[in-house]
Amino acid sequence: MNKYAVFGNPIAHSKSPDIHRAFAIQTGEALTYEKQWVAEDGFEAAAKVFFAEGGCGLNITVPFKLDAFSFADALTERAQTAGAVNTLKRESDGSILGDNTDGQGMVSDIIDNHGWTISGKRVLILGAGGAVRGVLQPLLAQQPESVVIANRTVSKAEALAKSFSQYGAVKGCSFDALQSQIFDVIINGTSASLSGDLPPLPEQLLAANACCYDMMYGAEPTVFLVWADKQGAQQCADGLGMLVGQAAESFLLWRGVKPDTSPVISTLRAQL
Repeated sequence: MNKYAVFGNPIAHSKSPDIHRAFAIQTGEALTYEKQWVAEDGFEAAAKVFFAEGGCGLNITVPFKLDAFSFADALTERAQTAGAVNTLKRESDGSILGDNTDGQGMVSDIIDNHGWTISGKRVLILGAGGAVRGVLQPLLAQQPESVVIANRTVSKAEALAKSFSQYGAVKGCSFDALQSQIFDVIINGTSASLSGDLPPLPEQLLAANACCYDMMYGAEPTVFLVWADKQGAQQCADGLGMLVGQAAESFLLWRGVKPDTSPVISTLRAQL
């Protein structure tokens, strides 16, 4: 039986086993998928044991995405640009390939599941941390008119924008600098939603028919999505589909078949 797992710390809350088992049933792929708690300093040793014992692939969650980046023998372009790895695959020669499926998972959710358009749109991303870095290249590949990264620490937003400038029109700024700017798509990549906080956003940010997306998700709409609704956003979505979407991209890398995310998202939504 082909063996897969997710490594993290903490890991008890992970929905990855449920998602991948659902994918396996849907596609008829024979595999096992478990979650494994790993000590803070124990990633490399645990990964070596997993692959030495015949493991085929790993998903990586907090706090090990940089460890996985270092562990991989080779990296996909999207992993290189993200500077982090959330998927490892053992190749036929025994070497380990590192990939980052987060960005493509989000883009697929936005376009395929919600029917929004990114191409030619003015996109605002809130935050400049690892989550945002992970999605920028796939987002810019959709050829938006422009991408603005707003962050409390402006230098961080500007540095991030500069490092992705080869992929499209992207710039960094402060939240204050958003005054009088208008956007078609706003993506919240900050973790503020988890603590019930909202970035300091000015009024009148949303264009007519604007769509707002939060990478976080929960049983209730996040603080950001409540704000977006009050601001008149035409459509709002949380990141549950991104979670399932990045898993589908991992599954595709491992098994060569891409599962349908919609029924899995519906099942998970009902369980929240």
